[in-house]
Amino acid sequence: MKVKMSDKLFFDTCALIEISKGNLRFERYKKSFMILTDLNLMEYAYYLLKIGKENQIKEIFEELGSFVVDYTDEILVEAAKMKFEYKKEKLSFVDCIGYLLAKKHEARFLTSDGKFESKDNVEYVK
Repeated sequence: MKVKMSDKLFFDTCALIEISKGNLRFERYKKSFMILTDLNLMEYAYYLLKIGKENQIKEIFEELGSFVVDYTDEILVEAAKMKFEYKKEKLSFVDCIGYLLAKKHEARFLTSDGKFESKDNVEYVK
């Protein structure tokens, strides 16, 4: 069964964090077809360390690991170009990679990062 683009979402790290906090604005996305990268898992692990929940990291990696998609050298180069193009906005490399992978995998980029609010192919949640 092919998943429609409207059903697929690339979860930015901030979306993962907001869901874990119980943010009700993200509730409807919890059952979406999710994709992310190992870099998002790394950022999420950092967040867990920051809030003193290091004991949850292994479980999160096991739970979310099956949703991880790979990126190519081409995506890395395109991410560098995107970061350069939007240098005034100070986008992170991880976000640029995720944004480009969302397009590649015909998914929308789910984020609460205001830097992406006006960009195409974004599901922005304030």
